[in-house]
Amino acid sequence: MAIEVGNTYQGKVTGITKFGAFVELAENKTGLVHISEISDGYVKQVGDHVSTGDEVTVKVLEIQEDGKIALSIRKAHNREEKSRRESRKQESPGSFENKMKQFLQDSEERLTALNKKTKDRRK
Repeated sequence: MAIEVGNTYQGKVTGITKFGAFVELAENKTGLVHISEISDGYVKQVGDHVSTGDEVTVKVLEIQEDGKIALSIRKAHNREEKSRRESRKQESPGSFENKMKQFLQDSEERLTALNKKTKDRRK
């Protein structure tokens, strides 16, 4: 599977620096997520958001001629959120039970993300 610009991939954080995080992708390719592409909000330290060994979803922004791969976590997440919202809009309005089920699922996802961020900051 060739890595292509614009696609999203699962990768593993292999290293953290003050300017970003290195993520290993398929075929033993490694790319860099610059600190500005970690999160939509201000990122003071990369280690506050990701840790070595974390599995992350990244979007390929650029592949340079020398083989360097520029990645983005925030754009990959924005894409996931957008596709989730679009799929919800396509569904017909459901019953109260379906709406409650969706609300609980969304709440659980947000709570899990918040707990992960809190846990990472305590390390």
